[in-house]
Amino acid sequence: MNLTGAGATFPYPLYSRYFAEFHRRTGIAVNYQSIGSGGGQRQLRERTVHFGASDAYLTDEQMARYPGPVVHIPTAIGAVVPAYHLPGVKGPLRFSGPVLAGIFLGKVKRWDDPAIQQLNPGVRLPGLPITVVHRSDGSGTTFVWVEYLAKVSPQWARQVGVATSVAWPTGLGAKGNEGVAGVVRQTPGAIGYLELAYAVQNGLSYGAVQNAAGQFITADLKSLTEAADIPLPADTRVSLTNTPAPRGYPVASFTWLLVYRDLELTARSRDEAAALVRLLDWVVHEGQAFNEALHYGRLPAAAVQRAQALIAGLRYRGEPLGGQAPGRRS
Repeated sequence: MNLTGAGATFPYPLYSRYFAEFHRRTGIAVNYQSIGSGGGQRQLRERTVHFGASDAYLTDEQMARYPGPVVHIPTAIGAVVPAYHLPGVKGPLRFSGPVLAGIFLGKVKRWDDPAIQQLNPGVRLPGLPITVVHRSDGSGTTFVWVEYLAKVSPQWARQVGVATSVAWPTGLGAKGNEGVAGVVRQTPGAIGYLELAYAVQNGLSYGAVQNAAGQFITADLKSLTEAADIPLPADTRVSLTNTPAPRGYPVASFTWLLVYRDLELTARSRDEAAALVRLLDWVVHEGQAFNEALHYGRLPAAAVQRAQALIAGLRYRGEPLGGQAPGRRS
């Protein structure tokens, strides 16, 4: 049995581990293409994959363009961090939301700009020009980043807005989190936004970001858990950016697997549909044991309960498939 999926690069390090382990335990192979959230959404809409993957939830307007209702299954909590390459600068720099917006708007152009220096007293900042690096493809990582910037900068909200792909005012484009990490690593003076795991894996410095409570927070497992401590709607479509949690990291997000409620839209048989349900159930239960070692937050109990209820509502030709917790048979 083979399943196919495509989408977000944000959780790709985690999904690679999930799917390899799931195959080892069940014999069900999962072919996942890390092509960006926009690509995953498109392939699900075109019904060329069993599931899409996205860090940006679909709006009601977007879902109206799909051939059937789409269910969002949360899998993990991730952080988007400002990763930079500044030779000789030790320790994490501090960034406020307005300063990050100024950098990505092209208004803050040098590392020794007083706006950055004021946030980092005692740090000797180089007089390097800032090279902004952003995604060139449709990206849930982009959505999370620009949604945060729009919440903290009225100018960003007016001039650029929020989407998986935006018209960048400045900077170099690169494909995928991998591409952004590569350009930042090779370019002194560069800054880009990356899912935390990619910054860690590439040995890149990343900054602490000031949250809504005024605290400078470095992304880690504790601050991600804090960010997700908010009421969760039944469909799990919720934003975690600019969290009010006093110790929460402000540029965090759930990441989701997207499937049709009516699985016959992508599954060719009941067995194929059952294998997909088995995968989803395994991810939100047993699979969570792999999250933290790869720098992703585990789903809080409320999110697991919501996910389990959504899985229980999946069906194939009108027959429910999600109520038997099949993922815990391995």
